[in-house]
Amino acid sequence: MKFTTAQAVYTSLEGHRYQYLDRARSCSKLTLPYVMPDEGHGPHSRLDTPFQGVGARGVNNLASKLLLALLPPNAPFFRLNIDSYALANEGAPEELISEIEETLQKVEESVMAEISREAYRTAIHSALKHLIITGNVMLYMPDEGGIRVFHLDRFVVDRDPMGNVTHIATKENISYDVLDEDIKAQIATNGGQPTDEVHLYTAACRDGDEFIIYQDINGVALESSGSRVNKAKNPFIPLRFSRIDGESYGRGYVEEYLGDLQSLEGLSRAILEGSAAAAKVMFLVNPNGTTRARTLAEAPSGAIVQGNAADVTTLQLNKIADFRTAESSIKVIADRLGGAFLLTSNVVRQAERVTAEEIRMLSQELESALGGLYSLLSNEMQLPFVNRLMDVMKSKKKLPALPKDIVNPVIITGVEALGRGNDLQKLDLFLAGAAQVVGPQAIAEFVNVSQYFQRRATALGIKTAGLVKDDEQIQAEKQQAQQMAMMAQVAPQGVKALGDQALEQQRQQGVEEPTE
Repeated sequence: MKFTTAQAVYTSLEGHRYQYLDRARSCSKLTLPYVMPDEGHGPHSRLDTPFQGVGARGVNNLASKLLLALLPPNAPFFRLNIDSYALANEGAPEELISEIEETLQKVEESVMAEISREAYRTAIHSALKHLIITGNVMLYMPDEGGIRVFHLDRFVVDRDPMGNVTHIATKENISYDVLDEDIKAQIATNGGQPTDEVHLYTAACRDGDEFIIYQDINGVALESSGSRVNKAKNPFIPLRFSRIDGESYGRGYVEEYLGDLQSLEGLSRAILEGSAAAAKVMFLVNPNGTTRARTLAEAPSGAIVQGNAADVTTLQLNKIADFRTAESSIKVIADRLGGAFLLTSNVVRQAERVTAEEIRMLSQELESALGGLYSLLSNEMQLPFVNRLMDVMKSKKKLPALPKDIVNPVIITGVEALGRGNDLQKLDLFLAGAAQVVGPQAIAEFVNVSQYFQRRATALGIKTAGLVKDDEQIQAEKQQAQQMAMMAQVAPQGVKALGDQALEQQRQQGVEEPTE
């Protein structure tokens, strides 16, 4: 598809988004209504409040756990991987490769410090809420730094059958007064009239391995538009909660449990309204009796009045059995939703410093409970986020230029890290079980210790170059130790032999010399 303006891109793709928007608004009403309000909602509009809080608790809990797993505070979630094979073919010595790896580690620390310093985690936490509820959100990382979150009602996206992004367009409402004078001049030149609010359209269209980014305001193309960026450095990062073949948008996690949420909402509302009606106290007075309603109403507590108790009754609903049935259904549905949103899980402690093992367990739980969401976010969020952030930091002279053919970021907190964690657990169980059955001496006899160290370091993601001794180095050290031991044994005998020889020479010299 070829488009002339950014507004044309947005308008042509806007129609494919309606069904996802309607579904997203239905999910938002039962969880967090402010995430995706109805069309036309403004700052002074009023939002409806759901009758239950299970949906809101579930979304907040799941978003917090995803944020902790995707951007752990105490450890990097990526590693700059160096192509050692390519460097070795170019004749680079092992010492140089070790120095490069140390430099790359400092680069990783600089990137993690930048994430902690800026408000990236706050924006991504908001984006995760949108992903869980609406299934779609987009991150924008400009060259000036920082991050911005575009909601589903503010952007459109188109993907090819393989799921690769081909077109992105956004729509923003901005005040005419904040525009630069040159932009106002362009609008006036093209026949535009000053208004209180204008529409800024931005589009990113793929052309081979690059994206062409251009902008226009109310159909007037800006002179600064038309820039090209590599697809790996695209400032627009569209995210989706689930991948569905043939669809450009994803589906939210809340949508999968929308039936339970709607049932819980209806039952909770019925219980609340019924309880309010049951709490209302009303006395009924027999109109043909001797007791007067006015006397009963005006009598203070403890007063003595004339009347007949049979003339007065209390209005009751007699709906206790029905309320109990509704409460039982609410409990069953709430338990199902609690398990779906991991409300009953307490893997991570409420502490300032959380161990790496707890993060690994949380990642494993998210991967198994959410059906591959963690893997999808690793490829579509973490990796583009790191590439774009490093590119922004390079433009600000905060990072050195790295050769892209040799150094590439690799996500180490996804399925790959989970598989390594399982290998580590199996290794430790094997060694501990063998020690209990056959004893430590048998392990020292039959287990190759150097291979165990190599595999354990691999499972932990640690590079063993220069850290773990190889077999040749161990053998050389053993031979050197044996030679030193032999020298230590021979040394006393050699000293004694030399001493005896010196005494014999002195004795002979004393005999040959003439005495006076």
